[in-house]
Amino acid sequence: MSPESESTSRTAPRVCSIADALDVVGERWSLLVVRELGFEVHRFKDIQINTGAPRETLALRLRKLEDAGVIERRRYSERPPRDEYLLTDAGRALLPVLRALREWGERHVTPPRTLDA
Repeated sequence: MSPESESTSRTAPRVCSIADALDVVGERWSLLVVRELGFEVHRFKDIQINTGAPRETLALRLRKLEDAGVIERRRYSERPPRDEYLLTDAGRALLPVLRALREWGERHVTPPRTLDA
């Protein structure tokens, strides 16, 4: 983070690329959608099962991610009409961020798992 590029005004919020990025992907279901697409899970029902997202919430997040250019929708069946979702270059650029977030979570948040005998 470069302090030179950030606003120092005390009368308005700081201009910040982190805040801008969070407007697009800073919500649980959005990040989990990107995770699933990174795992090559492309279909709505499979994404829903793997994330646990409510149907309506998932539909809204997919639309928002598509509008932001993070994912793209591709028709894989005309009858009945069915779409699948793929990461764009911008979406694939998030995968190292998710990897780092996972590693941080494993190190600082998620309790160690033990095998039950």
